[in-house]
Amino acid sequence: MTPAVNRLQQLRRRSSRMPLNAKIGVSGQDRQKCSFTMSAKATNLNRYGAAVQLNRELQIGSTVVIQNGRRTQASARVVTQVSAAGGVFTYGVEFQEDDSVNNFWGIVFPTQP
Repeated sequence: MTPAVNRLQQLRRRSSRMPLNAKIGVSGQDRQKCSFTMSAKATNLNRYGAAVQLNRELQIGSTVVIQNGRRTQASARVVTQVSAAGGVFTYGVEFQEDDSVNNFWGIVFPTQP
């Protein structure tokens, strides 16, 4: 990703990313349309989503259900594939319902300037 593209994405971002990790559960259908439910890791959390690491290949644009440690669930759209290495795929996801997941991660995010 070029520095110009990275800056543009930061300008469009609705909330700051927090360099935190969270254990989550993810369920949905993988690229081969096989249903799955598994543990995963969320990184770079923000109010509207996260980067999710799991060992399933997902379809961009598909919907998965994310469950946090408090067993709260939220639907999220797979926006982009960030990386794939050693059988671990990292995807950027964004929550579908802004109001119902306002405090999904249980942390307070800094306000955007």
